[in-house]
Amino acid sequence: MSRRARATPPAKRRTLKIRSNDEVKVMAGKDRGKTGRVLRVDPAKERVYVEGLNMVKRHIRPQATPQGSTYRGPEGQLGGVIEVEGPIHISNVMLLDAKGHPTRVGIERDNGTRVRIAKRSGARLD
Repeated sequence: MSRRARATPPAKRRTLKIRSNDEVKVMAGKDRGKTGRVLRVDPAKERVYVEGLNMVKRHIRPQATPQGSTYRGPEGQLGGVIEVEGPIHISNVMLLDAKGHPTRVGIERDNGTRVRIAKRSGARLD
């Protein structure tokens, strides 16, 4: 019995309804109930990075600069352990509308442009 390597299917390009700088609420996981601002979106993996949520520890080693001194890390330290935001699957977060209520997002066309609509209130999000 031979084992063949499976060809991974190409990642489908999906337009996500949550964008950077949106306010979201986490609906599932260890940070359930918390809210935050989306820092970045990874459409290929369908994940979002939310400010201050799903914090993971990363071990950083000091980097030498061309001048010979050691590079101070993003928090002004010489390597060590830092905390950064980890990814959260997009199905585990909901967008917050203007009143701060979690809502689903709909898409409407307005003169050929896509406009995001809050399903809960009907208000425009863009």
